[in-house]
Amino acid sequence: MNATIRADFPILSRKVYNRPLVYLDNAATVQKPRCVVEAISQEYYNSNANVHRGVHFLSQQATELHEAARERVRQFINARSTAEIIFTRGTTESLNLLATSAGEAFLKEGDEVVLSQMEHHSNIVPWQLLRDRKGIVIKVCPVTDEGSLDLVALTQLFTPRTRIVSLCHVSNVLGTVNPIREIAAMAHAHGALLCVDAAQSVPHRRVDVQALGCDFLAFSGHKTYGATGIGVLYGREDLLEQMPPYQGGGEMIARVSFERTTYEQLPYKFEAGTPDYVGSHALSVALDYIDSVGLDKIQAHEQQLTAYAIKRLSAINGLRIYGHTPERESVVSFNIAGIHPLDLGTLLDRLGIAIRTGHHCAQPLMTRFGVEGMARASVALYNTREEIDSLCESIERVKKMF
Repeated sequence: MNATIRADFPILSRKVYNRPLVYLDNAATVQKPRCVVEAISQEYYNSNANVHRGVHFLSQQATELHEAARERVRQFINARSTAEIIFTRGTTESLNLLATSAGEAFLKEGDEVVLSQMEHHSNIVPWQLLRDRKGIVIKVCPVTDEGSLDLVALTQLFTPRTRIVSLCHVSNVLGTVNPIREIAAMAHAHGALLCVDAAQSVPHRRVDVQALGCDFLAFSGHKTYGATGIGVLYGREDLLEQMPPYQGGGEMIARVSFERTTYEQLPYKFEAGTPDYVGSHALSVALDYIDSVGLDKIQAHEQQLTAYAIKRLSAINGLRIYGHTPERESVVSFNIAGIHPLDLGTLLDRLGIAIRTGHHCAQPLMTRFGVEGMARASVALYNTREEIDSLCESIERVKKMF
């Protein structure tokens, strides 16, 4: 990507410890383009009012922006209807909503949910909470040494009691791209539903929920060049109709009495309280920005950069990269013999290099690979080869300290 793209992200020009910032922590959150930040400020300055409830001009304007954002998300992931687009606070809340409401609607004691060893904690803990409440059974698909799902083992996990399969589209640690279409067909053949954690795929590749064949899909705005505190749960309309509300309060009701409450139509049944209408509009602007650059171009750039990072990092003596699948997205996790990842990250920070260290909210995967944590560099559309070179040169410098 050229300098014009980087100019859209003012934070990239700042210095850290008197060194140019090299931001390689994009799997945690991406930086925001100027147009998104300006959209947030302009809405607060010009169109700030609570949505749906007001008859006055500002409320009508804010409502139009909020619902236009819902349609924009629908287009971006190719959902059939805006009724299938639920705004949440992020992927984590989307998965909690799903586990709670789908768990009530579709699962009973002894029913099975299939997860994998590469899941983020947000796609593990909500199902464990459901297990503790309802007595469901959680089964886990293993990960191969190369970092792929063991599809043969996955097939063998299905039984007549399997109800839901919930998997990440792209691993936030390994960068592995899972074959969602194939898994969707497998799940449906066994009468199960498929939920996809798409937090690490929607910002990097075209995601078409109808083409994937998934029943539910979750992603976050802050990883998609939007604001924090906004996310999306896509669900098939016929399934959402059967699910009870996740939370109660204003906005999600049709009529309330002390004897009985009736719920609002989709998607509002799942959106209790004042929504983040500023965040939804900012997400819409972020999706417009992605399309203006071109998602195919973004994916090509990031994959080339990831391949370059793997090549450069692999040449560093004592450095081990985790995950060696043919198809992967913009994440490289690694360790260096004799250097704790926390020490590595701390020293790289003093050199202006921002990476992530630790278990990456994927402790079962750390256990699978026999480590406490890893260092992780993750790229976005604005990163460059020169920044990868800076990372590798800084790692060599840190190694000399040990």
